[in-house]
Amino acid sequence: MQYTSKYKSPLGNILLAADEIGLTGLWFEGQKYFALYLDKENKEKELPIFEQAKRWLDIYFSGNEPSFKLSLHFTGSEFQKEVWEILYQIPYGQTKTYGDIAKLLAKKRGLARMSAQAVGGAVAHNEISIIVPCHRVVGRNGSLTGYAGGIDKKIQLLKIEKGYKDTFFIPKKSSAP
Repeated sequence: MQYTSKYKSPLGNILLAADEIGLTGLWFEGQKYFALYLDKENKEKELPIFEQAKRWLDIYFSGNEPSFKLSLHFTGSEFQKEVWEILYQIPYGQTKTYGDIAKLLAKKRGLARMSAQAVGGAVAHNEISIIVPCHRVVGRNGSLTGYAGGIDKKIQLLKIEKGYKDTFFIPKKSSAP
């Protein structure tokens, strides 16, 4: 059984989800893939993990790096879980590219290479935003590509961490037919 709780952040309302193992979800209201892995039957209930997650978020949104880890429970595919574990290791205020993550994953699996596009698909479906920092993943040329919560939120999260650099840019969508 999964349980939910709500959190009001400076960037909008957030839905938290957890089970008996740990936090299973953190989504901005209305984001792409909102509550994708949330059990259809869930119950709103305050749990100790939610108190810890809200304390973590309070520290984070105050512009400081939280000094403690939360108990997490990833519920995606094995590949997604591997990618999310790598995301969870990206240091506060730093970024990695999809290619960087693909290289790490290829090395871990003993492969010559791994598809950055496949990594991008797993990053996009990260179920525990902010805490598992998919916003710290950028394109090969430093572009701020994709974020399920929206590019505007990605920029704000990077600014909170002081990791936003003028070298990041948002690629313009092609107007070609």
